[in-house]
Amino acid sequence: MHRWSPVMMRMAAVSAAIFGLAVIGLVVDDRLITGAPAWLKPAKFGASGAIYLVTMSFMMRDLSPTPTVRVAKSLIAWILALETAVIAVQAARGTTSHFNIDTPLDAAIFSSMGLGIATVWIMSAVLLWKHLRTPAADRTMAMALRLGLALNIAGAGVGWTMTQPRPAQLAAMQRGERPFRVGSHTVGAPDGGAGLALTQWSREHGDLRIPHFVGMHAWQLLPLLLLGLRRVRTASHDGTERATILVASTACAAVFIAALVQALAGHPLIPPSTS
Repeated sequence: MHRWSPVMMRMAAVSAAIFGLAVIGLVVDDRLITGAPAWLKPAKFGASGAIYLVTMSFMMRDLSPTPTVRVAKSLIAWILALETAVIAVQAARGTTSHFNIDTPLDAAIFSSMGLGIATVWIMSAVLLWKHLRTPAADRTMAMALRLGLALNIAGAGVGWTMTQPRPAQLAAMQRGERPFRVGSHTVGAPDGGAGLALTQWSREHGDLRIPHFVGMHAWQLLPLLLLGLRRVRTASHDGTERATILVASTACAAVFIAALVQALAGHPLIPPSTS
């Protein structure tokens, strides 16, 4: 058994610290960016980055520290922490971090973030492949983590659909209008409309953040479900545990696909009231 990744745990602590600073920002800074509190995005990415890195570090305990594994873990850890820091800097500047190409600086930041996340996505796939080829002492937990990471990679891939320019944006850029945006969370309308409390997911149109969230965090749900099952059962039974994880992962995949289809069709998670 190998120990948790030091670099991932250190960068998880950095992400958690940014989350803490963003929470303070939410309290003391009342500015809005595209209709949402300025520090909401850094808070969400700080928390998500810390959870991602702790989960990956936990999963990678089974892997031998080969050069490929060490490089992949370091790239993931540093890039995620830096991306969260950049999101916080953009919030402090009072502008968006995603889809923003309004100035050369904003365009460079957004392009760099896209390159960084693509690198994290590829490195995550590399580590999943390595894990699949490594015998695990706890095979049911390894199954939960592998299926969860596969869903996480699929959920992260939804980010690509967010960065595609919408027809209205292409038309605006061709007319030379500012500010310029490339992509959006919302399908069928610009970002910034009415949103659900806390998440700010659109209440009126499709929102690609929903399948993104489901896919990304199924990775934590599956092993936590297994740990909860082991806590309440008086006797361990591998067959029951594996069947539970298989059913749960299938359900997560079905919810992810349904949420993605719904978002791409431009429909909100909760239809607006007609009364």
